[in-house]
Amino acid sequence: MKVLIVGSNKIFSIENFYIKYLQKAGVTVSFCSSNGAFQDFYQRGILNRILFRLGISTIYKTINFNLIQSIQREKPDVVWIFKGMEIYSKTLKEIKALHIKLVNYNPDNPFVFSGRGSGNRNITEAISLFDLHFTYNLAIQKQLDEVYDVPTSILPFGFDISDSVYSVALLQKEISKVCFLGNPDVERASFIKALAVNGISICVYGHHWSKFINHSAVEIHDAVYGEEVWLVLRKYRVQLNLMRKHNLDSHNMRTFEVPGVGGIMVAPDTTEHRLFFENRKEAFYFENVSDCAKIIKNLLELPKEEAEKIRMAARERSVQSGYSYKDRTLFVKEVLESLIK
Repeated sequence: MKVLIVGSNKIFSIENFYIKYLQKAGVTVSFCSSNGAFQDFYQRGILNRILFRLGISTIYKTINFNLIQSIQREKPDVVWIFKGMEIYSKTLKEIKALHIKLVNYNPDNPFVFSGRGSGNRNITEAISLFDLHFTYNLAIQKQLDEVYDVPTSILPFGFDISDSVYSVALLQKEISKVCFLGNPDVERASFIKALAVNGISICVYGHHWSKFINHSAVEIHDAVYGEEVWLVLRKYRVQLNLMRKHNLDSHNMRTFEVPGVGGIMVAPDTTEHRLFFENRKEAFYFENVSDCAKIIKNLLELPKEEAEKIRMAARERSVQSGYSYKDRTLFVKEVLESLIK
């Protein structure tokens, strides 16, 4: 089986996990940069941003041309597009005419665009053109089924941590505080300020938090990447997980990353969270700010031995239930093989 993956080549991109593990599973994988190429163009200077926003940039045309060139060169059985904001529907129709299977995976909601980078007309126009949609979200799957009547398969997020990094994370001295690792928005900042008012000291990691919060109980740190992410997720007693507004009853990447490294996650009580981790044993779920503050205070007061039991339960559930991206990829491989047969 030959798969051409279309998406981002940035270090934090979810595509990287599937490229790595599909190749390890014996699949011939090639890559075409779409979002990565767009980001390189867009971040190159203010002139490029102005040209794009005015609608006179040719970057999308270039990306679509390069995609067709890649297909002609690689001759894949499957073209797997991650998100696809840069890909025209006419390009997808051209690919379908070559009898190549088209697959999509959108790590955001294709029906709710919460920001400039979360979706556009290309996303909407392409929905019915794919032979299969992977989606992480049960509600999105239902809408794809009922409104568009297109084939779907649930593909949750996951985690990917090496044994060596996990071993280093285990050796850290625990910091008896709550941490939130992620970039700010108005809703997140409001929730964290409310926790501070409720007497919770919290450390936040990300870009530009100082523009959103100025409170003595909130300690601001720069964003972290790579192995440092896992170290931060593990060393604090509590890791707070907050959902974006387009994901309110679903899950996100932190859902698996925190338990995957043996962190103690406090997260919103969503339908999907309860499917993945047992409440008050492997993770802790809250209904509102005051409920969240109460849970955090109780966790901070736990003896270290009790906290370690929670960490071990979270890690074991993550590994035994196949929540890693390696396991997710083996599932994807089976689905794609069935699709081309």
